[in-house]
Amino acid sequence: MESWQTHDVTNQSPTLVDYNLYLNDKPLQEALQREGAGWAAAQLEQWGAELGRWESQENGRLAHEYPPVLRTHDPRGHRLDQVEFHPAWHQILHDVARRGLHTGPWADERPGAHVARAGAYLLQTQVETGTLCPTTMTYGVIPVLRKAPAWAQSWLPTLYSREHDPRDIPFAGKKGGLLGMGMTEKQGGSDVRSNTTEARRVRDEEFLIRGHKWFFSAPMCDAHLVLARSGAGLSCYFVPRWRPDGTKNSIHIQRLKNKLGNRSNSSSEVEFHDAWGLLLGEEGRGVPTIIEMGTYTRLDCTLGTAGLMRQGLSQALHHAGYRQAFGRTLMQQPLMQNVLADLALESEAATALAMRLARAFDRQNDEAETIVRRLLTPAAKFWVCKRGPEFTAEAMEVLGGNGYCEDYNLARMYREMPLNSIWEGSGNIMCLDVLRALQKNSQALAVVENELSGAKGHPIFDKHRDSLLQRLKTETGTEATARRLAQDLILGVQAALLIRSAPTAVAEAFCLSRLAHDWGYTFGTLGQGVDFAGILQRAWPTRV
Repeated sequence: MESWQTHDVTNQSPTLVDYNLYLNDKPLQEALQREGAGWAAAQLEQWGAELGRWESQENGRLAHEYPPVLRTHDPRGHRLDQVEFHPAWHQILHDVARRGLHTGPWADERPGAHVARAGAYLLQTQVETGTLCPTTMTYGVIPVLRKAPAWAQSWLPTLYSREHDPRDIPFAGKKGGLLGMGMTEKQGGSDVRSNTTEARRVRDEEFLIRGHKWFFSAPMCDAHLVLARSGAGLSCYFVPRWRPDGTKNSIHIQRLKNKLGNRSNSSSEVEFHDAWGLLLGEEGRGVPTIIEMGTYTRLDCTLGTAGLMRQGLSQALHHAGYRQAFGRTLMQQPLMQNVLADLALESEAATALAMRLARAFDRQNDEAETIVRRLLTPAAKFWVCKRGPEFTAEAMEVLGGNGYCEDYNLARMYREMPLNSIWEGSGNIMCLDVLRALQKNSQALAVVENELSGAKGHPIFDKHRDSLLQRLKTETGTEATARRLAQDLILGVQAALLIRSAPTAVAEAFCLSRLAHDWGYTFGTLGQGVDFAGILQRAWPTRV
């Protein structure tokens, strides 16, 4: 009887591994130069090679395959309140610290430092995202601490360290550190003014805090910014994991959240039983204090989604270049080219916007850039993060049933995408924040007009621009249309960036589809005349 082989593997794309994430991303390379951090290109090239290796991708998989475990007590009944992680988690955080993603721009204040960090963050996101929660929170807390009294300044040298120290010991003995925050309570959610956690003064700036937090991010951080109510109102407190006397602070971890995604990260519920903390900022002004941190973390939500988009696009393009159907590779099929080109447009626009925002964070003393940070950051977080889940679902579909399987990282990315939209204020909160920024700053309209001015002369863009500027004057008091206003604001800014800096094929296709509405309701509905080949070659150059 003739035998035959039943398990030959044919017509499957190889694993996308051992490639340089940075060198394969032309839009990111150009944005790094354009926004003032060209000096960091060699460093990002090195990190792009590291992150593209099998070892990095495997660490990302393991950190999610073996999620953190809570240990509330030791065998004899003493409270531990510790979270155990797979070694891959700590290896990733070691690399994050080595690359300075947590505090790099604050320790190295050369021009373009925030843009350089943004480029590195966008690359890091493509491998693992749970570790970026404590990374981002530390990045956002530093500017608050830098304005605080001497006790806060004493924390900075260790926080600036490029070393990850996972030991659960008093901060004075550590070689590096991370910070978190605790704002949300079960009865309030985004409405933090309904918080019930109380703070009682014991002496000077020292308080004892009693209450709970429904979401307490990364509880193994060395300290957290916590909102609690004192006699003067809602205030912000710096609550370390260990007290100054060397005893464990009374922050009791109740449980870890069983989340849809972001499973490597130990989001938790906690109770404070007279936890010791120090007042940070003016008493009764806790929300403005912590909002300063939120501006930075919202930037990272935009960067994180842009990074996930880029990785989803890379996976889709890679697969389409190998997989054959009906006698041709998927990449050669006109309808698939439409889908992939549309995804490439979305990814490039998100990268360009996120990197432009990072430039505004570099220019702390520029009044116009301050308005850009205040106005465009929540708008960008709203729109880019809203696009993320749909984008990843489409990229997953390119791989078909394979993309839906847990063996491929697109499934993990798909679960991750909604988090950036929810975390640090959901969509409605962002859009209401945009309205407040327009209402409270008389120069906001002029700043937007200037942001759009460099792209004048394109008829489709000009029509969108004129309509947008008029609506920004008349709709700032209309909450019901705030989402559409924020959407059109960001589409206008993205179009202006692409018109000024991207190839004509990219800018034209973006304006035709996103501004002229010559576009359907799903990806892959670009109109006739689009230069698919030009867009795809830019999105996926030769493997490096």
